[in-house]
Amino acid sequence: MPPAAAEPLTPERILETTEEVLRRFGPGKATVVDVARALGVSHGSVYRHFPSKAALREAVTDRWLAKSVVVLERIASAPAEAAPSKLEAWLGALFEAKRQKAGADPELFATYTVLLAENSGVVDAHLTQLIDQLARIIAEGVAAGTLAAPDVPAAARAVFDATGRFHDPQYAADWISPTIVPEFEAVTSLIIRGLRA
Repeated sequence: MPPAAAEPLTPERILETTEEVLRRFGPGKATVVDVARALGVSHGSVYRHFPSKAALREAVTDRWLAKSVVVLERIASAPAEAAPSKLEAWLGALFEAKRQKAGADPELFATYTVLLAENSGVVDAHLTQLIDQLARIIAEGVAAGTLAAPDVPAAARAVFDATGRFHDPQYAADWISPTIVPEFEAVTSLIIRGLRA
């Protein structure tokens, strides 16, 4: 049953409903009309907030990706934590966030994998945010003498690339393996030992 028409139509409400519609119909079949119908409004009302289907899908993708960035930013910004511990916690939180999204809602995760391929600008901005967070952590470690990296941005990118199996959606099938956690811990440990050298 659609929500009461008296409830204000906000971008956030549209995005929440779009997630539900995507979960139900998938990215290939979900339309703006489906979203409007679920909201109990005309599709023109949705277009007043999002000028096109592509803009709506891009906003949904950005919203989904932003949820993990907030958690990771808290770790990256923690003032009292030593950089090696912070780096380990950050990598672990990224891995856990991706595993949680894939395992808790596989239909929506599969939908977002399709949307991610469509929205390279949103994805590029997300990846830049993540690598910037890593660079800040590594730079803190270099400044404190707990990590060594002659080129901090290159080191951050290398760490991100080296851990790709644990956060890139193309490897999601691996994340349910009974050996994935020890494999993640081994890679993380190797990275941190390498940065301490």
